Amino acid sequence: MRIEVQVESLRRIFPVRRINNLLAALLAAVVITSTGCGVSDSVKSIMLTATGSSSGGFYNLVGVDGTLQLKAYAIYHSGKQVDVTNDSTWTVTPEGADQWGQPLPPYGPTTVPIDKTGMMTAIVPICTWTDLQDSSKLPAVAYFNPPQWAYTGWYQTTATYKGMTSQPVAVGVGAETSNTSPIGGCGPS
Repeated sequence: MRIEVQVESLRRIFPVRRINNLLAALLAAVVITSTGCGVSDSVKSIMLTATGSSSGGFYNLVGVDGTLQLKAYAIYHSGKQVDVTNDSTWTVTPEGADQWGQPLPPYGPTTVPIDKTGMMTAIVPICTWTDLQDSSKLPAVAYFNPPQWAYTGWYQTTATYKGMTSQPVAVGVGAETSNTSPIGGCGPS
């Protein structure tokens, strides 16, 4: 006994071409969405760096019109670093006091402004450092050279990019001669 099946009737029940096209589209969608393994290469953190006068990680704006170049980098999950300095906003908070014990002037265009490129400039003549080897307590011939500088105050600076804020960087100002150093200056140079 021979059974004949009409091919046309089976195609209506099992539309092979449509199923193949649907499976191919589904497979392509799965491949496209799974290539990142569930992790996109988005910004993980912001890193703030400074180039200029420093000593042991302590930064100093040396002299009136002294500058310090700040750079903000977006750190991605993949490890990639992208300079986002020009697209960052800056927050600067005065901490501590000047060498005379007076509160530091507030951040602004007449103190230690930061331009769009991240260049920080000392405008106000202050000294936020003290020489730990205070010459007023030593005989005149016992000057210590070089000085051992310590902050009396600083400007705590952060960069913000797309809602993420960097770690703070402390910046002292040496735009006035120190009252404690026998050799002059103010802070590391």
